[in-house]
Amino acid sequence: MIIAFFYSTFSYSQSSLQKFKSVSFSEKCWVIFHPFVAKKAMKKTSMVLSDVDSVKNTGTIGTDMNGGKLDAFRHAYWMATLTNSIGKHKSLKLGKAHEKGNYRTFKKHKLEDSILPDSVSCEMDLMNNKVGADLVGEKKRFGEKKDIQNIVLESLKTGKLSIIKKDKGGNYLYCDGTFIDTNVWGGKWNIPKCLISSDQN
Repeated sequence: MIIAFFYSTFSYSQSSLQKFKSVSFSEKCWVIFHPFVAKKAMKKTSMVLSDVDSVKNTGTIGTDMNGGKLDAFRHAYWMATLTNSIGKHKSLKLGKAHEKGNYRTFKKHKLEDSILPDSVSCEMDLMNNKVGADLVGEKKRFGEKKDIQNIVLESLKTGKLSIIKKDKGGNYLYCDGTFIDTNVWGGKWNIPKCLISSDQN
């Protein structure tokens, strides 16, 4: 019955149904159990992805979407935007569902953002999700998305977000600064990448 309700709720748009089909099982479950805010969450998520592309084009925080500052910004901005719209609890639940989906993606040997997901990347995303949600909280509301972007960028600048340690060539590093041979760790979930604060590198 609840699935039928979901489909009737989203019948306004064929593209919405296509988006629903494309997300992970965990995210589908979130949508089914949050039918009244799912449409709003979908709209805000699309806006965030567009905004992140715009920030990427400026190059102000780099272009690294796999453990870099832009990746950290994307997750924190996503959660801050959703929290501002649908509340903190629901937003963080969706963030966790997304990361569960990434683990399923890994198990199926599928790529996300051109690389295979791993445990540290998911840990980084969850940490940045929490910071983003905490920046807005349950009661505080922002009227302009630029205000949300600014507080997230300030958090990035001051080291409140997390990124993965890399060298200037984009190679992953252990916490002691030595090179991680990804060929050795290829296909493994628990790669010993190193999380550092976003004011480093």
